[in-house]
Amino acid sequence: MNIKLLGSLDAEVNGISIVPSAGKPRQILALLALHPGRVVPVPTLMEEAWGTELPQSSLTTLQTYILQLRRMLGAAMGPKVAATAKDVLATRHGGYLLQIPAEAVDVYVYERLISEGQQAFEDGKDTTAAHLLRQALNLWQGPALVDVRTGPVLEIEVLRLAQSRLVAQERRIDAELRLGRHVEMIAELTDLIARHPQHEGLHSQAMVALYRSGRQAAALDVYRRMRQRLIDELGVEPSPQLQRMHQAMLAVDPRLDITAGPRRTSTFDLYAA
Repeated sequence: MNIKLLGSLDAEVNGISIVPSAGKPRQILALLALHPGRVVPVPTLMEEAWGTELPQSSLTTLQTYILQLRRMLGAAMGPKVAATAKDVLATRHGGYLLQIPAEAVDVYVYERLISEGQQAFEDGKDTTAAHLLRQALNLWQGPALVDVRTGPVLEIEVLRLAQSRLVAQERRIDAELRLGRHVEMIAELTDLIARHPQHEGLHSQAMVALYRSGRQAAALDVYRRMRQRLIDELGVEPSPQLQRMHQAMLAVDPRLDITAGPRRTSTFDLYAA
């Protein structure tokens, strides 16, 4: 079985989709897939499907959804497979679980690559870090579970994954900038700061990429526009860290150069204090 959650929900066995068309069974499958090899309690599954106001028939209906998923799973597995659908989508005391390896789910491949990439970054292995983080980010095919109606449990997972994706993008760009790939990063960073207009880390990276590309005026303009947006929308100034970076660019601070500063920090971190 292979399951993809980083984009549209996709689950296949022997090349045959086992994703139901109905909304709530899709939610149940997605939630089980996020916890491969682990029991998801019945109350958690019911909360995802119906929230806090459970219908009287919720337990029976949940059992029906599990039966539907097993039927689809069994049809895809075929009669010659020794294991049954009940072995794969198993019942345990108080809940259900998918008996599949974690590596069969793209979220877990993504999180393993992120962990390895982060470690490489902290070790100063920027080429390896950039490669691993790029591999992880390439697994995304759109927002997580974009075609699944999410309840209160899945919504938290979707938000967590979206935040993880943004952090991974920021860390990969840190590695790319430490490798001197500032010109190559400008287009991507221009798109990212447009999508995240209040994200100071991304704005600092855009400023550095432009500054190192000989575009000091453009780098200062990124700061000016963000500062004005923060004042207009939130009534606050940029963080002291970003203000110090702005002043460093005005003063042509050598710490902004590629080779300056500790290898294990981003350029933005140099102005933390």
